Amino acid sequence: MKRHEAREVAFIIIFEKGFQELTSVEDLIAAAAESEFFEVNTFVTNTLHMVYDHLDGIDQTINDNLVGWSAKRISRVARAVLRLAVAEILFSDVPDGVAINEAVEITKKYSAQDEASYINGVLGTIARSKATT
Repeated sequence: MKRHEAREVAFIIIFEKGFQELTSVEDLIAAAAESEFFEVNTFVTNTLHMVYDHLDGIDQTINDNLVGWSAKRISRVARAVLRLAVAEILFSDVPDGVAINEAVEITKKYSAQDEASYINGVLGTIARSKATT
């Protein structure tokens, strides 16, 4: 499985977790692995743990950078994409540009074009502020 495909699987599981707050990440990974729709590999598992090990900080970073929008206004798709991309920007060796581009592509596939543009802007701001700290 290519990294893009693995990232998309991670996004889908993060999105799913948004509907099942009480379900553990391990249970969602196990369910995804059992299904015939997803392949769960080490990259997916590590990415999910990275997101949920740092979720409070990731959500705070997202909320701090939502210009003109409130956290309640962003869609579940946007929230899942942002969580994935912010985790990669802050806690992985994935280049910021790659994380942003992948997030935009996933958003275009699962949401509206205007949301992709907004996500690009939010993530660009986060990446630039990380670079200055």
